[in-house]
Amino acid sequence: MTIVDNAVYVGGVRAATPDTLDSTYEALRARQGMAWIGLYRPDRGEIDSVADEFALHHLAVEDTITAHQRAKLERYDNILFVVLRPARYLDDVEKVEFGELHVFVGPDFVVTIRHAESPNLAMVRHRMEQAPKLLCLGPEAVLYAILDQVVDEYEPVIAGLENDIDEIEDQLFTGQESVARRIYDLSSEVIEFQRATHPLVGMLEALQRGSEKYHVDLELQRHLRDVHDHTIRICERADSFRAHLQTALTVHATLVGQQQNEEMHHLTEASLAQSEEVKKISAWAAILFAPTLVGTIYGMNFDHMPELHWATGYPLALALMLITSITLYTVFKRQRWL
Repeated sequence: MTIVDNAVYVGGVRAATPDTLDSTYEALRARQGMAWIGLYRPDRGEIDSVADEFALHHLAVEDTITAHQRAKLERYDNILFVVLRPARYLDDVEKVEFGELHVFVGPDFVVTIRHAESPNLAMVRHRMEQAPKLLCLGPEAVLYAILDQVVDEYEPVIAGLENDIDEIEDQLFTGQESVARRIYDLSSEVIEFQRATHPLVGMLEALQRGSEKYHVDLELQRHLRDVHDHTIRICERADSFRAHLQTALTVHATLVGQQQNEEMHHLTEASLAQSEEVKKISAWAAILFAPTLVGTIYGMNFDHMPELHWATGYPLALALMLITSITLYTVFKRQRWL
């Protein structure tokens, strides 16, 4: 249903529950109370109907139709236009889902337009109807209650993100390849969460600054300060999460670098060991090759080789082989090839 709930309140009590928007307008004019219209993904005709009845500014109406707006607060004469980015944590997929809520607040009306499942505005309405003294303070009180609900629903998101960060810190030293991707995804969620929450601080400060000018009840001002303090704490937590993730990413990069250095060190050691083995083989091959060379020379079948007819030719050939081998062995030993 597009119209989720629709009521006219007089003195903080529900006086009428019309079935259609036109009936709401008639009841509001007849009873001189406050209309609270809750819409969920309305069509263009319903938005235009509300805009015409309450003289909503065309720029705010275009933002509502287009959606995908940043969190903001804008005032058009005596009408406030508020865009909120509620969020909820999905435990089954460990993801944060962001919604969008548009609120028009006028002298005698509140129009909420949801583009997602959160926040739970039914809970807000039930809570306000159980507190008629607060509800009779008018549309500003409804806006406070909506802001309070949105900020309260950030708490489970904070808890979920904190749990995810704890898991990442445990995975950092396990060598899992997926941890870098998870850090990146979680960082994106934290940044999006900051974009949703940080503007709220300025919005609440603006509401408090305008309290005297627009004659906002003192008790309601105190409630707004409480929401403001809560929002600041949530923003600080979100900032700390981003810092933790940046640290985790740095640690992960350092660990990956160390692992690569260790692998290079092992490869270098293996290469050196192989090189040493090659040196030994080459040295022994040279030592064995020298006697073979001498033997090969004197084994040639030439008629004119005077050494073959010497009485000391054979001992000299053996001595030459031995001396050559010893010399080569000594040289290779000094060069630490052996």
